[in-house]
Amino acid sequence: MGSVLGGLLPLAVGVALSPIPIIAAILMILSKNAGGAAKGFAAGWVLGILVVTSVLTLLAGSLGGTDSEPSTAASIVKLILGVALVVLAVIQWQERSQTEVPGWMTAIDTLTPVKAMGLGVLLSAVNPKNLLLCVAAGVAIGSGGLSAGDELIAIGVFTLLASATVLAVVIGYTVAAGELGPALGELRSWLQLNNHAVMAIVLLIMGAVVIGKGIGGL
Repeated sequence: MGSVLGGLLPLAVGVALSPIPIIAAILMILSKNAGGAAKGFAAGWVLGILVVTSVLTLLAGSLGGTDSEPSTAASIVKLILGVALVVLAVIQWQERSQTEVPGWMTAIDTLTPVKAMGLGVLLSAVNPKNLLLCVAAGVAIGSGGLSAGDELIAIGVFTLLASATVLAVVIGYTVAAGELGPALGELRSWLQLNNHAVMAIVLLIMGAVVIGKGIGGL
């Protein structure tokens, strides 16, 4: 259990540090429908991570292996995922000079809580960068030889840690709107300017970690 949770920690941090959902949460907080949209987005973000990780955990259970000795199949899958993350890191780095705002961000003012929740699910469960990290987490849990109860705990821990930044922004603003407003505006501007560079670094580190786990299991 301990080694599985240790392997999940960097993957959860990688999801948590993804700039786009943080920017989206901030924009919703600063929009006309701040409270409802931001809370809906946070709920969708958590739900997407939880569902993808849970489904991949179930699928990865067929790969076999134990906490201390992952199967060869699981290790090969981790290698493939790690290489894919590194490739995405290279693509993100090549696009680091692009600072345009995605089209959907311009429509955030019009989002209802339900639509904001849907956006949260899409960004966490369908976006390739976050999807690969959640897939890697599901494989790590499902192939770790854990009991059903331990798998549920691992999924819960990963989901909570991966959602920490978005939840912190939404909950923090709810508790202390006046103090956090200006700081969130500055953070949004910085993340918009450095989105690709930040994501490239995160994906490269996560890719190296997953590749290392894969090699270690062969």
